[in-house]
Amino acid sequence: MGLFDLEKQFAFYGAYHNNPVNILIHIFFVWPIFFTALLLLYFTPPLVSGNLGFLVLNHGFVLSVIYALYYVSLDRKAGTLAAFLVFVCWIGSSALGHRLGYSLAWKVVLASQILCWGGQFIGHGKFEKRAPALLDNLAQAFLMAPYFVLLEALQSTVGYEPYPGFHSRVKATVEAEIKAWNDGKQKKVS
Repeated sequence: MGLFDLEKQFAFYGAYHNNPVNILIHIFFVWPIFFTALLLLYFTPPLVSGNLGFLVLNHGFVLSVIYALYYVSLDRKAGTLAAFLVFVCWIGSSALGHRLGYSLAWKVVLASQILCWGGQFIGHGKFEKRAPALLDNLAQAFLMAPYFVLLEALQSTVGYEPYPGFHSRVKATVEAEIKAWNDGKQKKVS
């Protein structure tokens, strides 16, 4: 699967996130996972000397740049919004990390990660009735998750599509993927 093929990436992720309740759970929990991961990365050493107040050019910054560039490369409009949100998360997590200090921040990260991951696993188990995408493609699931939920929110609230017909093409692919998965599941039971 092409890493820069938005339609294929979105369809892969969408096949694991088709239930509206599970999608809503992900919309609320994916970005906090990203934010708190950046909060933990705030305490990594700077990669260059000097800093910009509480902003440190460290591993959290590098991760933010990678995510932002990737999202913009997938779609200029929604990708730019996603890149903006990534840097808001980096700045916010840096400010929070600076204020809390490591001894309290890691506890906030741990509690948030447990809550958010737990919610997502419940969403998959109870509502989606399918294991999360990260079990089949760990890198794609982590990289695509924040962007996927943003596109879902944009599509459902304002009807946004990266290009005309995107949503209908992805929906058809997702339905075919889910049917193939269900057929495979039925064969295993038989």
